[in-house]
Amino acid sequence: MTALNNVRQIFGGHRIILMVILCLFGLCAMSNGPRKHKRRKTTDERIYLVHADVLMYDRFDPNTPGAQVLKGNVQFRHKGATLRCDSAFFYETENSFEAYGHVRLVQGDSVTLTSEKAYYDGNDQMAEARHNVVLKHRGTTLYTDSLNYDRLYGVGYFFEGGRMVDKKNVLVSDWGEYSTDTRKAMFNYDVTLRNEDFTIHTDTLHYDTRTSVAHVVGPSRIVSKESTINTTSGFYNSNTGQTELFGRSKVVNEEKEITADSLFYNEKSGVSEGFNKVVYVDKENKNSLECDYFWYNESIGEAMATKRPLMKDFSQKDTLYVHSDTIRLYTYNINTDSVFRTAHCYYKVRAYREDVQAVCDSLVYNTKDSCMTMYRDPIVWSGNRQMFGEKMEVFMKDSTVERAHVIGQAFSAEMLRDSTHYNQVSSREMFAYFDDGKLSKTEAIGNVRTVFYPMEEKDSSIIMLNYLETDTIRMFLKAGKLQKIWTPKAEGTAYPMSQIPPGKDFLDGFAWFDGIRPVDKDDIFNIRGKKEEEVLKPQTRHEAPLQRIKDGIVETLKGGEIKL
Repeated sequence: MTALNNVRQIFGGHRIILMVILCLFGLCAMSNGPRKHKRRKTTDERIYLVHADVLMYDRFDPNTPGAQVLKGNVQFRHKGATLRCDSAFFYETENSFEAYGHVRLVQGDSVTLTSEKAYYDGNDQMAEARHNVVLKHRGTTLYTDSLNYDRLYGVGYFFEGGRMVDKKNVLVSDWGEYSTDTRKAMFNYDVTLRNEDFTIHTDTLHYDTRTSVAHVVGPSRIVSKESTINTTSGFYNSNTGQTELFGRSKVVNEEKEITADSLFYNEKSGVSEGFNKVVYVDKENKNSLECDYFWYNESIGEAMATKRPLMKDFSQKDTLYVHSDTIRLYTYNINTDSVFRTAHCYYKVRAYREDVQAVCDSLVYNTKDSCMTMYRDPIVWSGNRQMFGEKMEVFMKDSTVERAHVIGQAFSAEMLRDSTHYNQVSSREMFAYFDDGKLSKTEAIGNVRTVFYPMEEKDSSIIMLNYLETDTIRMFLKAGKLQKIWTPKAEGTAYPMSQIPPGKDFLDGFAWFDGIRPVDKDDIFNIRGKKEEEVLKPQTRHEAPLQRIKDGIVETLKGGEIKL
């Protein structure tokens, strides 16, 4: 029962915000006080006095009116049950008796009731035991100071505190009842269940000793070494290891917590599931996941989140929001020192942060090299800058972007202040390098073409258009401003603004995808496609690696090159 403990492995590190789950159990509900059964007709069968060492009778004794006084090895028999005690008052006419000292009632070979004193009514078949009461039934023992045992229905009621013990659990409460027929126990008021794995605190609990199923109803708290659960309704089966939590339950493990309308966990299979408004929060790594369905298998380290999954990263100043149709997690070399994980987001990935936005078809993050790869026409915006291509790799260090690599039909565009002109770079591939999260250097390689508009420093007015063709170009920036440009060999032309030839102001492949750009954190759920004229040229595309499970082992299928 350590599912939630595995959350530390799943969600630790950078941005793998997936889920996990829990382990534990729940228990049940009960009405106030003993249940009231509709009683059957009383019996006419008499109580038989089997033995007593001494028998006395004084009809005029005011202390024992109508009673036979019995002493020494007293034994009664009634409807298949025997009762022994040290002494008793036998009211033969009323078909009842009071028993004192080492009281012991035995019913068949399964029920034994002991106490210091008791009153038994043969007509109602009701035994009222008091002081040091012990009820034993098969593998279950109930300890209390006041117990009413109804032989008609096989139910024992306690109401001044009680403790029930079986092979696995110890149950304590103020009120409760136990049925020897159904072997079900019901407890109420200040209920505590303890075993070697956990402790439960609740006001209402049901427990079935035959099926080992426990059920709590109402505000309940379940505490183990690994976690704490708060729930209003839960079931736990100690035979199957199945846990079911309902009613907006929350599981907390140190700095990690998960909340959902329904949570399920099987400790034997290691499989967890969450339904409806699932919220996972990792306060230590400052990330979270929200979805309406999640699944996790701790034995192979695989997880999945669907139905409007939303990942949040609040490790930086501004929160990053990421949405896709499905999110999956795969673990490699599990339970070894070389363990690493990959998180797959697909399809229709959309991300938003105030300073950066992105869209792509699918995304893969690998903890081994801290690389996030965006597949199928990724587009990234930052302020008035836009970058896109066929595939994009982003390498992280300490939760901050270190470098980026755009592969295939790479294109970078910067909208100028007049919202009409754009600085542009196109090439086969591009590199971007960052210092403390700020762009410091860019490099374009292969069939490089640029359109650049120098501006006056005084009024930022555009001076001219510079068109350049080269094989490689490097640009160095400081505080977001261009400082230096390097190229080994270039051919270019400078055009005055009034003499720009038609079509020279835009490079082939230029497109400004402002229509599909996420505008806020809620807009990531609004999917908008490209216009027909904005789609990249048909070429061999880089695809996200496919995953499959074979013999309990996650395999990565070779591929990554698919022609469209």
